[in-house]
Amino acid sequence: MAEVVKMPKMSDTMTEGVIAKWHKKVGDKVSSGDLIAEVETDKATMDFESFQDGTLLYIGAKEGEAAAVDAVIAILGAEGEDYQALLSDSGSQKETSEPAKAPKEAEKAPEEAEKAPKETEKAPEEAEKESAPVVLNEEPKSSGSSDADAEAMGATIIRMPLLSDTMTEGVIAEWHKKVGDQVKSDDALADVETDKATMEVTGYADGTLLYVGVEKGQAAKVNEIIAIVGKEGTDVSALLKSGSKPAAAVELKAEAQPDKAKPAVESKVIAEAQHVESDSTSRLKASPLARKIAKDKGIDISQVKGSAEGGRIVKKDIESFKPTEQTQSPKVSQAAATTSASHSAPAAPAAASAPAVIPQFIGEEKYTEKPVSQMRKVIAKRLAESLFTSPHFYLTMSIDMDSAMQARTKINEFASVKISFNDMVLKAVAVALKQHPNVNSSWLGDRIRYNEHINIGVAVAVEDGLLVPVVRFADGKSLSHISAEVKDFAQRAKSKKLQPADWEGSTFTISNLGMFGIDEFTAIINPPDACILAVGGIQQVPVVKNGAVVPGNVMKVTLSCDHRVVDGATGAAFLQTLKALLEEPVRLLV
Repeated sequence: MAEVVKMPKMSDTMTEGVIAKWHKKVGDKVSSGDLIAEVETDKATMDFESFQDGTLLYIGAKEGEAAAVDAVIAILGAEGEDYQALLSDSGSQKETSEPAKAPKEAEKAPEEAEKAPKETEKAPEEAEKESAPVVLNEEPKSSGSSDADAEAMGATIIRMPLLSDTMTEGVIAEWHKKVGDQVKSDDALADVETDKATMEVTGYADGTLLYVGVEKGQAAKVNEIIAIVGKEGTDVSALLKSGSKPAAAVELKAEAQPDKAKPAVESKVIAEAQHVESDSTSRLKASPLARKIAKDKGIDISQVKGSAEGGRIVKKDIESFKPTEQTQSPKVSQAAATTSASHSAPAAPAAASAPAVIPQFIGEEKYTEKPVSQMRKVIAKRLAESLFTSPHFYLTMSIDMDSAMQARTKINEFASVKISFNDMVLKAVAVALKQHPNVNSSWLGDRIRYNEHINIGVAVAVEDGLLVPVVRFADGKSLSHISAEVKDFAQRAKSKKLQPADWEGSTFTISNLGMFGIDEFTAIINPPDACILAVGGIQQVPVVKNGAVVPGNVMKVTLSCDHRVVDGATGAAFLQTLKALLEEPVRLLV
């Protein structure tokens, strides 16, 4: 799908840029990393690179002309694609191009007056050419609702569903069908990775898969078109123009040319300024980004073979370059020579010994970058919002766990499932919340909600991040019931089988790192809860009992509170109740 290329803001004082030179013309193929233009700003002349593969369909600012920041200067897309709708959406384009033509038209006025008869003859042909894009552009505007059009055509649009309350986009983990396959209404079309789990999306209709809008591994916004199912041979181009913009386009006709089918990527163009020294490397054809990466890695760029047009060196050439023995830097060779010479030289007398020479160590900086998963995106967003908007304060208390350890041993002799210390803490928290309803509350902006039910979220670590399944009505459940439920949640969380109902609706959260040997820590509140309890491990430490120092088993807990809802005294009273319950576990049974 065609994408506009706008004039970027390349410096803090830049308001417009001048196209110093175009390296591509309309109709040329453009590959990722190709230099398409040079832009003169108020600071320097910079290279303008493309990160998109496609054809240059339109140039909005000619060489020597100025374009305001964010003005459309080019359009990239598929060969022959209609881009007029993009120009009509951008009012700045006419303001950029029309004034620039005025001087040239004024200079040619006398010549045009002489050629008036010829121009009159050509007028009908030019009028037809100029009006043609306008006719094409009117079709999408009058198409109406894409879903209604699809129904009239006998097709069904499959959109990215809202699979959780926090979901804003989903990633296609796997397609189970490809374009041209027959689909039944209950068939699983694809697996979608959300911020919580991986779920299936069904076809909803019988027919042929005509269109796939998002490639495997790519993300799509909620309600964006991801597929179209209908009668074989149905033309769905009108539906795509009237519907939301797809992230990628793989139509049925693409099967004839599988090697050329590539997912369209978001059109991004970067510009970098670099002052090049007047040495031999400055005459090489290389992008500024490639030169910078080569410099950072210590690579002699003259040894790199360029893969772009005209042998130009781009980013991927530097990243894939592997130096040989002949292309090693002089410093490496010199270090090797120095090392060999030091081994062959005879030992000098101790009296005339030279100062110690620190040997050189040649290393290579390496790193790996991975796309951020949907789960990690939501964790980052929600916890950042919580920490930076909720005024946190923390209360820490030490709890004597001797009695709890003895009680747990006795309980496990009769319980149908093994009771853990985490289960006992969860039950004690539920009982304490019943006595302190102000802690079991939520901040809702213009009001505070005091929850009368007790739903406790239990933080569970998984491979991609963190999930918080909810034990509902925990105050009314037995230790055995709580233990079995938490174990089931943990197993399903790690296998990505949890459903949205399993992690929604918590009123309080517990995060326990005691099993990892953590003494104490502070946790970030899980919105919309007002508090979260961070539980550390049980440590054997000296304690004073009846005036004597004896071995004791102490567990530290830290309560993170939202000061908009919970005050210090309120949080402290809750911790005192929790301490009393765990130090006398029999009270949990009352």
